[in-house]
Amino acid sequence: MTLPQTPGFRLDGKRALVAGASSGIGLACAVALARAGADVTLAARRADKLTAIVDEMQAEGLKGTALALDVADIAATEAAVAEHGPYDILVNSAGAAKHGPALTTTEADFDLVANLNIKGAYFLTRAVAKGLIAAGKPGSLINISSQMAHVGGIDRAVYCASKHAVEGFTKAMAIEWGKQGIRVNTICPTFVRTALTQSTFDDPERRTWIEDKIKLDRVGEVEDIMGAVVYLASDASGLMTGTAMLLDGGWTSG
Repeated sequence: MTLPQTPGFRLDGKRALVAGASSGIGLACAVALARAGADVTLAARRADKLTAIVDEMQAEGLKGTALALDVADIAATEAAVAEHGPYDILVNSAGAAKHGPALTTTEADFDLVANLNIKGAYFLTRAVAKGLIAAGKPGSLINISSQMAHVGGIDRAVYCASKHAVEGFTKAMAIEWGKQGIRVNTICPTFVRTALTQSTFDDPERRTWIEDKIKLDRVGEVEDIMGAVVYLASDASGLMTGTAMLLDGGWTSG
């Protein structure tokens, strides 16, 4: 008999676009994809930070280029993707949060979160899909969502709303583009230690809440996301689409 072959996790010859790549989860995803062999375009608003990261990657022998991009600027994003694509892989890690009680939410804060987390993510995903369809290529599109797309959270009504929306359009796009071989999935991390989340961890009340909810008894680190993003980008996840990968330490299990 012929034994089955394990699908590969390598991404050699693939082009990837990582939005929000200047720090935290986005940076970790960009490095993970590059180490798996992909040629990665790192996109974010902070061009100087991106250039420094790309220099470090290239010194390690990794393929990377910097692209200044504000995902909330839909026209500029679509133009950039059309010019520099098509991309075989998308990781959208650009996002914003304005935490606070629902009763004190301002319209400006709601719009800031919605414009980036929902509108920006939607049109970025669509732009990359357009390029793939025009080129007749399959692809893997990954949105960094959150465990808060599946539960509620203290002072997180706006953030939860935005991430629930990401899950919704991800499923709909997966259905729409499945016949073109384009897979669309989300990664849903728990609280991950980054510069942006440090203030939450510094709050004793919030820290206790987090530690009580995570069954594995530790918070997330950016390294916890790296294997998952390579899996979703690669042939190893070839039958996976319209799905949320929960990396929550058991938070949503009950």
